[in-house]
Order: sequence, then C-alpha cells, then structure tokens
Amino acid sequence: MGGESAAKARILVVDDSKLMRKAAMKMLGDEFDVITADDGVDAWDQLGRDSGIQVVFTDLNMPRMDGYELLRQVRTASDAGVAGLPVIVVTGAENDEAARMKALDMGATDFITKPFTTSDLVARARAHSTYQRVTRQLQSQVQVDALTGLANKAGFMDRLRQDIAYASRHQQPLCLVRLEVEDFHRFFLHNGREVAEGLVLQIARLLRGRIRKEDTGGRVALGSFALSLPGGQPEGVAAMVAKIQAEVTANPPLHEGQPVAVTLHAAVLSPLTDGVLTPEEAMDACQARLDVARESGAAVLAPPAAVVAPVAAPAPAADVAPQPVPTQEQAAEAVAAAPAPAPAPVAAPAGAPVAPVSVDAALEALRAGRGSEVAPQLPALVVRILPLLRLLGPRQRAQLIELLQK
Repeated sequence: MGGESAAKARILVVDDSKLMRKAAMKMLGDEFDVITADDGVDAWDQLGRDSGIQVVFTDLNMPRMDGYELLRQVRTASDAGVAGLPVIVVTGAENDEAARMKALDMGATDFITKPFTTSDLVARARAHSTYQRVTRQLQSQVQVDALTGLANKAGFMDRLRQDIAYASRHQQPLCLVRLEVEDFHRFFLHNGREVAEGLVLQIARLLRGRIRKEDTGGRVALGSFALSLPGGQPEGVAAMVAKIQAEVTANPPLHEGQPVAVTLHAAVLSPLTDGVLTPEEAMDACQARLDVARESGAAVLAPPAAVVAPVAAPAPAADVAPQPVPTQEQAAEAVAAAPAPAPAPVAAPAGAPVAPVSVDAALEALRAGRGSEVAPQLPALVVRILPLLRLLGPRQRAQLIELLQK
C-alpha cells in the first residue's frame, strides 16, 4: 500500500485539441502520470484497458463520442471501479449554463472553465486523486480475505465482473477456475483449526505462485477458491491446476505428526463460450462442472480441450499432462455404457428382481409408452445421467427444461 501511495496518480485528459492536451500534460506532468485521449472513443478504450486511471478530465465537444456520451458510458459501466471515477468536465465559452446542468445531471463530479490556470488544474487533480486513492485503499481492505491475502468473495466477484466485461468488449478469451477441498467442514472438525488454516494457506501460496499479475485469485468460501484468468486457454489452465493438485497431494498437511490425505477438486470454465454470462451465472456454471468432477473422479474438468485424469501422489517434479475432453456425444455414450450403480430402494413386490439399468433401454421403453416398466429404475437412472446434465450451461439447461415441459 505504501508503494501505491508513493506512485504518481494517473490522470486521463480527453480533448480533441492537440494544443489543450499538450497544455494539460505540461501543467500536470511534474506531479501526475498524465495520459491523453483525443475523443470519447479513445478514452473509453483506455478506461477499459487501464485500471490505474484515477481521475478523468474531459472536454464536452468532441468528434465520434462527445463528453456527454463518455460521461454516460462511465456512469453506467459494469465495472464498479470505472463507474465511480471522478469525471471533471472542462467547459468553454461555447458551453452555456444548460450544458453544465446537463453534465451535472449525468454525473459530472466537478467543472473547470477554459482558459484555466495551472493552479486550478492541479488543485482539482490533487483533490480528486487523493479521494480516489483513499477510496480504493478502503475498498481493497474490505475485499481481501484476512487469512490468505487473496480476494474474498465480494472482491473476487467485483474483479470477475470487470474481466467478463473487458473480455466481452474486446472478444478475448477468459477462463474461470473453481477449486474446492473435499469435505472441508469434516476436515476442519477432525484435524482442528490450525491444521485446516495451514491447508488453506498452502493452497493460497500455490495459487499465488502460479498466476500472473493480471490474474485474480480469491477465497470464495472456507475451503473454496476461484481464479479469473484473462487470456487463459482451457487446456493450459487445466494443466496448471493439475500441477497444483499434485503438489497438495504430494505434500499433505500433518496432524499429530501424521499426514492427512486431501482431495482438491477443480473445474475450468470459459464464460464466453456459452454466450455472455453474468459473474453469478459463470460461477454457478463452473460450480456445476466442479460437482461433475467430484462425482466422476476427474481431477480437473475443463471445456472443451482437457479433462485431466485423477492425480495419484506423484514425485514433486512430475508434470501432469491433460487428457482430451470427451464431446457431449461421447459423454452421453460413456454414461449409457457405464456400469450401473446399486439401484436405490424402490417399492416392489417381495422377491421381484429389478432388471439392470440401461439408459438406452429405458428411453426406448418411454418412447414406446411403457413408462410403468421404467418407474422402478428411475432413481438409478437419475444418478446415471445427473453428471451429464450438469455439463450443460445455463442456457442449455433452460432449453432442456422447456423441451421437457412441452
């Protein structure tokens, strides 16, 4: 935090006049990190790419996108950090009182009138950049998990919202990862707080050591973690996560001097592959994949290029290679051909045998109108097809429900 305070505040100056941009840079350059844009389109693009901007000075009359539209874009941005930026409107002789009131009603923070002096410009830049810096510091404290130093759930969701908006706007890939310690509540109760927190810290250190500066790691529940990885490719991300799982498996926590086995489940989702998802929808969809990974025994479930096989405890230096992910058709065939689990108890005449469950046979019976034959097998059938259903995205599930209702 001290490094952030010592760094120059970044100011964005938006004006179609090259002379005005140069003047602003000369007046502010000694004290601030000044970047410029020649119209609202350029400014909006820079705001999407540069999260370090703390204050915006903008002219009103500009080509392509004027100051009013830029102000509207900022105030309605899905990124809370952009939406809350101080925007100081630079007005000239051509802007009457009605124009200023319009800008104020649209959310302008302050005004400065041309021609302005260096002291006028610096005073406003100082006041608003200081306020913005303090606000960001307070937000960062509220959005950080106290134990691990990773983002907490609120902080992670806020960052994921920004990453999804940027990836959608620039049509760039984005990977979401969820990791979960199996039955963490039981682990905590059986091994105590100190051992449980040691495991959480171990996983947090591994995550922090693997992700890049532009990535975000969060602890979203007691034993659950999430990663937002802009530009990440599912196969590479899956391999990286598998290595983390292997390290946790190879170096289990100790309780009373004895190693305690830990299973870390994981799933990878590319939020833009199924249309633009909200952060909440993306987290839910990734959680569904995590549930499938847990039930199927896959170490990492990732679309569409890699499902990593379960990782046995390896030598510390061993790399874990991802395996090809099945298509939905292959998954359906695998579910149909899988050995049937023990059928759940059903009401049936004493001594009456229950035929082995076959998804194909059950569907054929239903198609032929022989539903009564399938009824005793329904509990086991549901167990068989549940992992496949959970692979569907939110839209696919909605379409399936609509189809079934018809």
